[in-house]
Amino acid sequence: MRRPTMTDVAREVGVTAKTVSRVLNDEGPVAEETRERVMAAVRKLGYQPNLMARNMRVGARDAAIGLVIPEMGNPFFGTVAGGIESTVRARGLTVIIGSSSETADLEQSLIATFLARRVSALLVVPSAASDHRHLRTERVAGLPIVFLDRPAVGLTADCVVSANREGARTGVAHLIAHGHRRIGFIGDVPPTLYTRRERFQGYRDALEGAGLSFDRCLVETGHDMEAAAAATMRLLMLADPPTAVFAANNFASMGAVMALSRARRRDVALVGFDDLPLAECLDPPLTVVAQDPAGIGAAAAELVLARLNGDRSKARRFLVPTRLIVRGSGEIPVPG
Repeated sequence: MRRPTMTDVAREVGVTAKTVSRVLNDEGPVAEETRERVMAAVRKLGYQPNLMARNMRVGARDAAIGLVIPEMGNPFFGTVAGGIESTVRARGLTVIIGSSSETADLEQSLIATFLARRVSALLVVPSAASDHRHLRTERVAGLPIVFLDRPAVGLTADCVVSANREGARTGVAHLIAHGHRRIGFIGDVPPTLYTRRERFQGYRDALEGAGLSFDRCLVETGHDMEAAAAATMRLLMLADPPTAVFAANNFASMGAVMALSRARRRDVALVGFDDLPLAECLDPPLTVVAQDPAGIGAAAAELVLARLNGDRSKARRFLVPTRLIVRGSGEIPVPG
């Protein structure tokens, strides 16, 4: 059964939601007769004021949203934070950010700190080994909790994620369409995070869809730039090397670009997942599957605002599309 909202109380009494808010928060002049009718409607409907929403007033000490991200140095998460901040600013909310360094213990510690500050909402990009069952009490109590980039583990909650699998499939299919049959994969193997699993599966989907066999020899681990550069070199030194490479994240893309440049290999096609600053200035310009980090942040913030406005519907999963940006590196033909 849906929990009654302030709007329901206002409709019952025949006044505005602002009048109901004034009565409940004891703010501003309200006729005594109106006050009594509002309180009677509150009792009749069983309405329970949302204490987090009550603290949404501009200038309130705890009018803040807690945001946990894995890495401060990753521009992707900085753009996500910007999308959140620009959306909630008009509501007088401040975004407080902490980095988990991709560790579950630090993530849980940050969450505890934010809860102790009585934040109005919580947004979390989960780390690899996270378990979010500890947030069930807050979730049931009505605290808006939204997970970004990766869904929660052990908790049913709102989440906003990219179309990782479909995006990776599209990027690899683009290479196949240009004649490539041996396509290397550089990412995280075995993939532990949701995003990494989805992109690896998208790679395999594209191969299967084209009738190509999966070759484990063409898969290398390389999440950061130096590791990805080394992984690219290992692929190039195979007896039957790939003619194209799919890099599963922005740092892997940078590492692959660096290795191909060092090896003076302009005959290997490359598609990366995530766009890069100055990608179009590389030689050749980098073809990418671009995410929309600002859109992810904005969508998560809109979910938070809807929950603070009284939305008590079931947890929602919002999928943000990716798009293929064709620039040149993915269009290099098969040698020979």
